[in-house]
Amino acid sequence: MRPKPAAAPAEEPEERAQPKASMFASLRVRNYRLFFSGQIISNIGTWMQRIAQDWLVFQLSGNNPVALGIAVALQFLPTLMLSLWAGVLADRVDKRKLCIAIQSGIGVQALVLGLLDVSGVVTLWQVYVLCFVLGIFSSLDVPARQSFVAEMVGRKQITNAVALNSSVFNMARIVGPAIAGFAITWVGTGWMFLANAVSTLAVITGLLLMDPDKLFRGPAVARAKGQLREGLAYVRGRSDLVSLMVLVFFVSTFGITFFTSLAIVAGNVFATQADGYGLLSTLLAVGTFTGSLMAARRGARGRPRVRLLLIAAFSLGAVEFVAGFMPTYLAFGIALIPLGFATITFLNTANSLVQTSVSPEMRGRVMGLYVLVLIGGNPIGGPMVGWMADTFGGRSPFFIGGVISAVAAVVCAAVLARRGGMTRPVRLAGLRVLSGRGARAARSPRVP
Repeated sequence: MRPKPAAAPAEEPEERAQPKASMFASLRVRNYRLFFSGQIISNIGTWMQRIAQDWLVFQLSGNNPVALGIAVALQFLPTLMLSLWAGVLADRVDKRKLCIAIQSGIGVQALVLGLLDVSGVVTLWQVYVLCFVLGIFSSLDVPARQSFVAEMVGRKQITNAVALNSSVFNMARIVGPAIAGFAITWVGTGWMFLANAVSTLAVITGLLLMDPDKLFRGPAVARAKGQLREGLAYVRGRSDLVSLMVLVFFVSTFGITFFTSLAIVAGNVFATQADGYGLLSTLLAVGTFTGSLMAARRGARGRPRVRLLLIAAFSLGAVEFVAGFMPTYLAFGIALIPLGFATITFLNTANSLVQTSVSPEMRGRVMGLYVLVLIGGNPIGGPMVGWMADTFGGRSPFFIGGVISAVAAVVCAAVLARRGGMTRPVRLAGLRVLSGRGARAARSPRVP
């Protein structure tokens, strides 16, 4: 006889009693609808700025890949210094008000860069400084915004809401680069920054219109000494979270570097202009958008599995490696579609696994650490991509990053298999991991 399944957590019977969830279940929540609507507009502006910023740096530096890598490093360097503290801040204060303040700062940064560019006085060092300023706001924004998602929709809808956020982000990744790629050739890069400054008003408006009384707030965390150490100790005591974050670090630092290297490939390998770079970004976004919609569909059915995370990481590396060999611009662009699909599947699954497995009062601090391992490697990866492209050719970041990502996935899978087997899904410390031995799962730490 087959053994009876382990008793489910108390909240799961309630979930089964609810009506069947749809792909857009989270949009039934008014506060989330307001947030979602603002994100549609703001993310388009964000991607218009991203394309314009990369191209502006490329022009000001004389098509120097190293200069582009430095700009990326400066933008993500503040994450190393601030993301952990940003997580503590997100646990202490009103996340909605914090998001309003951060979005205001991002809008001012875009406005200043746009005015400098439009007026024709912009220099490379000014772009570098403003990249660093944007990095400061971004390092505060991601932990606050991602942990705020749980407050808007509640724990049961986190996976679906995270996937819908990603679908908006990646829809914008299709529209934004497409607009920017052609608009830059007509009016220049400066107007893209000004458009992004205006787009932040959509997010701020949505946040202001929310009903704070209908937020699913976790327990208030009073200001106290040692809260950062407490968050780190919480993660250190969770081997499942440690394994996940190690995998995320290697894949994001060495594998997901093509958002930077696309400009190098477009300009130095295939000799295209801004519109060619924009088209490559759009093709990549077609894959990420499709992947995010599939993630939303999976999120309506239940929590994600670690098996999916491992498969996505290995697929990302394999497809990235193959894409580096594509001989023509068209073939390379088509290869970016499955690469985008695997990338967003990996990122969404990792994000959802973390958010659904931690205590509410720890969510901000854990997300701060997650953002650190996800983005904190960019100060290394950005210059590394520029150096590799300059030394070994524009395709080399795809070869090297693909191999490292695939190997990291295999090693992580081997570690999990050695600890518990990979025969059937079992809940381990709040995560659905793969284990064939209930005894080992029982010895794992549980979520408080």
